[in-house]
Amino acid sequence: MSQWEGKAKGTPLGYKIFIFVIKSFGLNAAYFVLYFVSFYYLVFSFSTTRTSFYFFRKRLNQSFIRAIVSVCKNYFVFGQTLIDRTAISFGLKEKYTFTYDGKEKLQKLLDKGEGGFIYSAHVGSFNIARYFFDEFDMVGTGVNLLVTDQENEQIKEYVGSVSSGTAMKCIVIKEDMSHIFQMNDVLASGEVIIFASDRYVEGVQFLEQELFGKIAKFPSGPYKLAARKKKPILFMYIMRGKGKEYNLYAREPIFENSPIKPSHILSEYVRNLEIMVKKYPLQWFNYYDYWDDLKTNS
Repeated sequence: MSQWEGKAKGTPLGYKIFIFVIKSFGLNAAYFVLYFVSFYYLVFSFSTTRTSFYFFRKRLNQSFIRAIVSVCKNYFVFGQTLIDRTAISFGLKEKYTFTYDGKEKLQKLLDKGEGGFIYSAHVGSFNIARYFFDEFDMVGTGVNLLVTDQENEQIKEYVGSVSSGTAMKCIVIKEDMSHIFQMNDVLASGEVIIFASDRYVEGVQFLEQELFGKIAKFPSGPYKLAARKKKPILFMYIMRGKGKEYNLYAREPIFENSPIKPSHILSEYVRNLEIMVKKYPLQWFNYYDYWDDLKTNS
């Protein structure tokens, strides 16, 4: 069964090394180290290399050679986003350029003060959203990023110890489901919640939707919650551009049916996700058997 296991790559030592290289020799030196790190994962991380290859080969219909090249570039770009996120978090934001496509839609959502939902995905670098939102007028409106607590705690503690603060808050997903109460509280207070709602974990309820020509599973919770609360909805993606540029895209859903059902929200989510991935194919960062491709072809 296609599912994400809640694991993230990297070690505390790895983060410390990159932070040391960035501080001592600069960002370009850190990017240079990535060539060796990317090669290591390409050769020794067989499962992620295999799933990445199938994504480019089967879902994006690339040729055999082009798919191999895409896997190599994908590892490198993924490493760049991790380095950039680390660099931005401890004060090097001025090294980067941030552009907005749909900024007025986000500001309008914040100005309403009704609360709402912003859906993102594990493409690009949605984790740096809090630094984009520092540019918005958030007086009287809180913004909350829903994050998993399944990543290595040591990594988060170390990166957090050197990072600069932002106006955005985090809601951590807990095994005891206490985060549900926190989410209800912030919505009742007119605050906004940002989800990365593209990963299905075994044991949770799910919805199915065709993505790049094959049915995939999506966690139903974020879509059911939005349909029930009837709050404003946006789709947002933060993608790495040329050089040290990051581009934020905000899109409104188009609903033809009323009342809005969870399946309608998911359908619009997938439509916008496909558009973004086709524009930035190297920034798909789901390194597991998303469509059960490997099981089918093994």
